[in-house]
Amino acid sequence: MFTGLVEEKGILVEKIPTGDGFQFEIQAEKVLDDLSIGSSIAVNGCCLTVVKRTAKTFSVDTIEETLHKTNLGVLKQGDKVNLERSLKADARLGGHFVLGHIDTTGRIEDVKELSNSHWMTISYPEKFKQFLIYVGSVAIDGVSMTVAELKDNHFSVGIIPHTWKETIFSEKKIGDTVNLEFDVLGKYVERIMNNKPSDEI
Repeated sequence: MFTGLVEEKGILVEKIPTGDGFQFEIQAEKVLDDLSIGSSIAVNGCCLTVVKRTAKTFSVDTIEETLHKTNLGVLKQGDKVNLERSLKADARLGGHFVLGHIDTTGRIEDVKELSNSHWMTISYPEKFKQFLIYVGSVAIDGVSMTVAELKDNHFSVGIIPHTWKETIFSEKKIGDTVNLEFDVLGKYVERIMNNKPSDEI
């Protein structure tokens, strides 16, 4: 489990084909402090398992299903990625509960620079509309964000300077894809309501 508070930006130094997937070697600093083989780590919001570790890098494996549902497959050597270690039991929960299970990808439709922030608009598949609400939570490439505007199959978020600087948002361009994980609470509510007999609603 994660919080959606990115700890640092890593750099993809190697992308090695492994069957229908890839092994990524990622250079990092801060997250290496207590990272070991078998540890969970969110890479652009996707929960992956550390399989190798050096003094300056760690490696994770991706499989075909992961590449199909996320933007990890389009990453190139030298690209930056958002990194977050799994949540400790005694840590403050500053974002929201993020599982690292990507629901779908979205497309950046617009990025505007405002006086002291940035405004990003993202489109997403319409079948996921029920999982977003105004001022609700959503994880974008693993970053916990609040929905500031919601219209049709588009939503917008306001990005403060700190988040813009400390995440890969500053690298993004119109047309880029982002990983989306919708709030798990909304998914459970929908499941409960869909399985409830009609006379109980």
